[in-house]
Amino acid sequence: MATFDDFMKLDIRVGTIIEAKVFEKAKRPAYQLKIDFGDEIGIKKSSAQITEVYQCGDLIGKQVLAVVNFPPRQIADFMSEVLVLGTYSKQGVVLIKPDEQVENGDKLG
Repeated sequence: MATFDDFMKLDIRVGTIIEAKVFEKAKRPAYQLKIDFGDEIGIKKSSAQITEVYQCGDLIGKQVLAVVNFPPRQIADFMSEVLVLGTYSKQGVVLIKPDEQVENGDKLG
């Protein structure tokens, strides 16, 4: 079992997707995302397997939650810097997002 202290080690922040494109070299269908986490963290890249539910154009401007303190991960020729959070649902991965518009960089607490 994970402890509360384990959970507190995760830095989960809100960011706004500013760019999305098909990740051609990914083994499984995915998008390459650029996400703005505000002044403190800046713009970070992520590879996200969310193609079953979302189209690239629909993602622009959408706020999402992501873990921002995992080490970067090389995926094909792309360096994924954050882990975008979603649920594994019947229709595919559904993004976790704030219920209302909030500031980029706001921390999950």
